[in-house]
Amino acid sequence: MTKKIRLKISSRLVKKRNKRFGANAKKQCRLTAMDFVDYKDTELLRSFLTERGKILPSRISGNCASKQRLLNKAIKLARSMALIPYCSSSR
Repeated sequence: MTKKIRLKISSRLVKKRNKRFGANAKKQCRLTAMDFVDYKDTELLRSFLTERGKILPSRISGNCASKQRLLNKAIKLARSMALIPYCSSSR
């Protein structure tokens, strides 16, 4: 009887395999049901900001391009009205 030798797979190859076969599912737009993004809904807007106050890009948040543009306008309007901060207060 011969033993079957099992080789270790590097983490780089595992990531490459997962990428090829779709282990990372495509992110869905969370704003598809909304017709417009309200600048007064600060809880929703803060979920699309980092802890430093930067707007998350659509490749990370999963928004479609048209909703990402509406979101950017709403965040900038809320910042100008002082509903959400421009940057984090702690350093």
